[in-house]
Amino acid sequence: MARVREGFRPFAAGPFRIVPAWEAAAPGGHGERVIVVEPGLAFGTGTHESTRLCLAALDERARAGPLGHVLDVGTGSGILSVAAVRLGARRVTAVELDAEALPVARRHAELNRAPIRLVRGDGARALRAAAFDVVLANISAPLLVERAEELAVRARGRGALILSGFLVDDLPSVRAAYAGRGRVEVRTDGLWAALLVHPA
Repeated sequence: MARVREGFRPFAAGPFRIVPAWEAAAPGGHGERVIVVEPGLAFGTGTHESTRLCLAALDERARAGPLGHVLDVGTGSGILSVAAVRLGARRVTAVELDAEALPVARRHAELNRAPIRLVRGDGARALRAAAFDVVLANISAPLLVERAEELAVRARGRGALILSGFLVDDLPSVRAAYAGRGRVEVRTDGLWAALLVHPA
């Protein structure tokens, strides 16, 4: 853990500042644009390009209007769910299949005093259709393509999709899977890409 402490410094990720738990003044006592993480835990601490893309897209969506009910599919460390709470989401549901990731997400929710409903599940299959104003999925390109219908139908009529976790090279296949579901915007960060799908 000492080595982790030496190597981890606060950094910017999209509009947020990611801060290790030992540098946070007090759990929950930090600004709305700060996310406290516990480095050393698996499943990510916000350093990956796809996470940054999602954080920036989520902030963009929040500036356009209230986030409302947010679904985070494949939440992993829970950072995107925490960010949604920070940005004023009314309710956040985070789904994760990996049983080892759920305690990590729960820990990050606690560190940030973010009320998140954590669900162990395979994608969005068990959740009600048309129940969410924003659907987040930072997962692999094959899963985004395979689960396109499953993810898209969870959004309400005016709901938005924020999709990442894939390389720029995969843009054509992912974009094709969501064609006809609304206006598609592309964001990139290095070799990684994200899609924002807004209702038509």
